[in-house]
Order: sequence, then C-alpha cells, then structure tokens
Amino acid sequence: MPHASSFRDLPVYQKARAVTKRIFETTRGFPRDEMYSLTDQVRRSSRSVGAQIAEAWGKRLYEKHFVSKLTDADAEQLETQHWMDSALDCGYLTQQQARSLNAELAEIGRMLNSMVEKANSFCGERSLSVRESPGEYFVDASGQGESDQ
Repeated sequence: MPHASSFRDLPVYQKARAVTKRIFETTRGFPRDEMYSLTDQVRRSSRSVGAQIAEAWGKRLYEKHFVSKLTDADAEQLETQHWMDSALDCGYLTQQQARSLNAELAEIGRMLNSMVEKANSFCGERSLSVRESPGEYFVDASGQGESDQ
C-alpha cells in the first residue's frame, strides 16, 4: 500500500464510504414505518464503519487503541450485515441486493482484519505526537494573578 497521509487515503475507508452510500440509496425504498427502526439502524451501523476507521487512524500512535477501533469497525460491518439479512427477511431487499451488499461488507471485514494483523506497520509514528520544548513557567504563589486589576 502506498503511504497514506490521511484516513481518507485508506482503500478500506473508501470502500466503507461507497457501501454506506449504496446502503443509504437502497434504504430509501424501505417502508416509512421502518424509518425509525430498521432503516435508522442499518444507516447508523453502516456509517459507523467509516467513522471507526477514521478514529482508528487518529489513535494509531498506540497499537492497542488502533486495533480496538479497527475491531469496532469490523463489529459494525457485521451488524450491518445482520440488518441486511433482516431487510431481506422482511422482503425489502432482493436476494441479489442483500448478497451484493453483504459481499462488499465482508470484503471490508477482510481488509480490516488484515490491518489488525499488520497493525505495527500503521502504528507508532512518533512524529505525529505533540511536543513542547522546555521552557520556564511563572507561577504566582500569592494567588493574585494578573486578573481584574
């Protein structure tokens, strides 16, 4: 993989965004009475996949945090697959639609698991940490400070 300077450069994030958009478009056809249940659930879980990947990127300084967020993303894609199965069972999706979306989600899961297995190649970039050069601090022991004088 070429060097990624942002989570947006990660192919897994790009795939997550694409499947989220497909799911959004697909769920527009769900019945209105599902708006605050199945439709909401599947949209939230699919959107969370990309959000968790972005959070993992932000936490990659520490491998355990990075891996934790990636496994959260994987759990969200599995939850989304469940909701796709539920939509199929309710007759809101065709077999082909459910199979196609679940295949895309499973591919994202494989990519996430590959990242977990190779986490050390993504983590520990110390140059990203915030550093402060040594300096002197003035502490007013009297408690008067420079306030409202």
